[in-house]
Amino acid sequence: MRPFPELAARVSRRPARNRRPLASPLRRWLLPAALLLGLPLSLLGTLNVSLWDALNRGLPTPPDGRIVVVGIDDATLRDYGRIDTWNRSLYARALSQLGAAGVRAVGIDVLFAGRASGDAALGPLLNSKKVVLATVPEDPRGLELGPEGARRAQTGLSRLNLDPDGVVRSFQRQYRLADGSLYPSLSAQLAQAAGIGTQRPATPQNQAPQTLRYLESDRQTLPVISFRDLVNGSVSYAALQDKLVLIGLTASGSDDSKYLDVTRQPVPGVLLQARAVSSLLSAPFVRFPLWVTLLLGTLAAGASVLLRRLWGFWMALGAVLISVPLWLTDVQFPGATVSLCAVAGMLLLALERAYQLRQVGAVDPLTGMGNRLAYTRAMETRWASRAERPLGLMLIDLSSFRETAHRLGPQAGDALFQQLAATLRASKRKGDVVFRWGADEFLVLVDNTDIQAMARFSEKLEGSLLKLGGDPQVRPSIGYAVTGPDLYTPTDLIERASRMRYRNKYRDE
Repeated sequence: MRPFPELAARVSRRPARNRRPLASPLRRWLLPAALLLGLPLSLLGTLNVSLWDALNRGLPTPPDGRIVVVGIDDATLRDYGRIDTWNRSLYARALSQLGAAGVRAVGIDVLFAGRASGDAALGPLLNSKKVVLATVPEDPRGLELGPEGARRAQTGLSRLNLDPDGVVRSFQRQYRLADGSLYPSLSAQLAQAAGIGTQRPATPQNQAPQTLRYLESDRQTLPVISFRDLVNGSVSYAALQDKLVLIGLTASGSDDSKYLDVTRQPVPGVLLQARAVSSLLSAPFVRFPLWVTLLLGTLAAGASVLLRRLWGFWMALGAVLISVPLWLTDVQFPGATVSLCAVAGMLLLALERAYQLRQVGAVDPLTGMGNRLAYTRAMETRWASRAERPLGLMLIDLSSFRETAHRLGPQAGDALFQQLAATLRASKRKGDVVFRWGADEFLVLVDNTDIQAMARFSEKLEGSLLKLGGDPQVRPSIGYAVTGPDLYTPTDLIERASRMRYRNKYRDE
């Protein structure tokens, strides 16, 4: 050990530093806890659904001018009656008008179930490379459709991806049938018939859901023509030339053909099919794979803990804000996941801070030892089991230690007290607790001991303290006591150890 004067000179040459706050014992566990917490939070993919819905509504895609919807609206049903009672020559007349207008392709989102009058006129028109019929997974090739020509027509599944909350957010180019084969959707077939979509083989990659782009106020922005006007020839051919046309039910009372979109409003299925075609003709949204989302989430939680302060808040806010420009570049960023993971890191920091605030009143800021409040708490938890595990209490008084520390100066004095604390910690057993009882008084609470063990511990500790600093004026006076049937309260234990300490101090003097 260095003598006090040499230690004082060494400390005085060091630059002055601001005393750092005591580190919480939880701090070393914060980063692993943040990383472990970030993993399950990153797996909650539904967290981003609300964010993407909001972006889809707030940043709607302009409608594709190549798409036109021919709606079987209320006026059409008033003129021609219920759709299941129609003479199908009405469809033949509509297809003839569209052919004369020079449309690029026609998709009919109507199921022709069974035979009906007018099939002879409609059948030949369906057998065209420009016409695509809607079918269902139970009959994907339209073998059960009524018109004879429907069995040789191009068909596509009239399907949309319905989420558990009843909202349609995505569609697919292909769907898997009950026999395991893949079959194209109506939107994909229509784009292909128009020569706009590319021919793609049936592969599992084409099963990936694609985000259905929201088109605000379809009836105003997406051209919708009444089926009645088309049949009567009351439409401009210029409005239909070279267009992709979708025919379907848009009447207000046709609830069975309506779905909820991202605005939670019922929308006719044919308009959602038009959105699917429009989305298909646009650049597809890019989604991050699961492993990237897991990595981003865990990194956000870990960085929030490592950077501390308000960095977690700024990361949480930035993750949501950056989702906007990325959405405009057709990238669906998992901003809600990253934001939640950053908030989780901040929550761990808040828990550590709450623990630290609770402990700060029970810790001596200079030595890091517990103070009298900490001793009271420790004794409250251990006193009840003193019969099975006797408690030992050692009271240590270092004569002239405080005066010597003051004489050497503030920095050297602090260093001496910290060196003393390190010596006491190194000398105690595992499970024992050291407290700072007074200015130059310290207390060691020893668990499961007896009077002989306390005597040996006292002798060992006194030898270690005599070597501390090498100043003969600093001498330890140690008193100890062990719980027994004649000690009724923790105060009795302290008083007995204190009496022994004073006897040893006066004897040495």
